[in-house]
Amino acid sequence: MASTPHARRRVTLTFVGLLAVAGLIAALAVAGTRADDAAHARDRANVAAVSKTTAKQAAFHDAMRKLWEDHITWTRLAIVSFAGDLPDLPATEARLLRNQTDIGNAVRPFYGKTAGDKLTALLKEHIAGAVALMQAARSGDQAAVARAKADWYVNGRQVSDFLSSANPAYLPRGEMRSMMRMHLDQTLSEAVNQLEGDYAAGVRDYDAIHRHILEMADALSDGIIKQFPRRFR
Repeated sequence: MASTPHARRRVTLTFVGLLAVAGLIAALAVAGTRADDAAHARDRANVAAVSKTTAKQAAFHDAMRKLWEDHITWTRLAIVSFAGDLPDLPATEARLLRNQTDIGNAVRPFYGKTAGDKLTALLKEHIAGAVALMQAARSGDQAAVARAKADWYVNGRQVSDFLSSANPAYLPRGEMRSMMRMHLDQTLSEAVNQLEGDYAAGVRDYDAIHRHILEMADALSDGIIKQFPRRFR
């Protein structure tokens, strides 16, 4: 049967429509390919950025975390032993004090022996202050508690200011003071809860302390790496 002009027109329009659809699909395919290429490029850039972390940087970062994790772990064990009058307290305190020496030794290669010894001394005062505060809290002497707490926070600012003075560009004083104060606040809460027998709260305190101390350790290691980039190539 012969086709009519109307039928031929429908065929022509259908063919044009198919061509338009095919063109759209092709355009979308090209756009999708370009989007995929852009995404792959971003992924490659991210991998390249991550790969810029050297083995020395990673090792220093991990070592700093280990030191400060030891700090909060042995502090907690000392708090628990003190609150429970446990016989392991002297050994636990000795290990905790050794950790302060370890932290001081970690900064010696960058700031020298005198600075490392100074940091150790300040951190040992930090531990002694915590003991004095717990002793005052146990005695119930509120005036003694207030004095011990004030002294402890003064020492915390001294530690913060010392770290900042060694690396003011990358460890600003305000940031260091804020971090150290948070550490003191959290540790004080942990000690009070343990002394009062609220052990579940003490566990929650420790979890918060752990998260925060890792942030503080990372700030210290990142700051030193930025200050001494040639040491970490």
